Amino acid sequence: MKLRSANPDDIGQLAEIWHIGWQDTHAPLLPEELARYRTVENFRKLLAANLPNVVIAEKDSVIIGLCITKADELFQLYITAEARGTGVGVLLLNDAERRLAADGNDVAWLACAIGNDRAARFYEKHGWHLARTFLAQVPAADGTFPLEVWRFEKTLSRNRER
Repeated sequence: MKLRSANPDDIGQLAEIWHIGWQDTHAPLLPEELARYRTVENFRKLLAANLPNVVIAEKDSVIIGLCITKADELFQLYITAEARGTGVGVLLLNDAERRLAADGNDVAWLACAIGNDRAARFYEKHGWHLARTFLAQVPAADGTFPLEVWRFEKTLSRNRER
């Protein structure tokens, strides 16, 4: 497995991975009104807007995961269903934490859908803690969609080396 920065040619495949992952993990938990915004095209736009902060995981030249950081936030982390349990999530998470720390952040945070217990257990296993719930403004096609989510936080290593 290797990590690399995403490039514009990756956006289509990354949008598919994100869309499938969202449908698999979030659609059963979240309001149906939000699902109408979660299209492949919506994910393409979000990826294009955040491309400098997108890191992808590949195995045998096949993209199997993605991670996006934003300021002090681990904004998105998705891996293919086939790659779950292989360590790629840990690899992407560790890389995101290193990047966030290298950007000068002492504490990082992420939003997790309430009820996404699998993700919550994953983050807790890797040192993140549930700090509180809050009303997030989730990006949507026509602005934002208000959604109550769990906020996880982690104090980052003082070693800011990439």
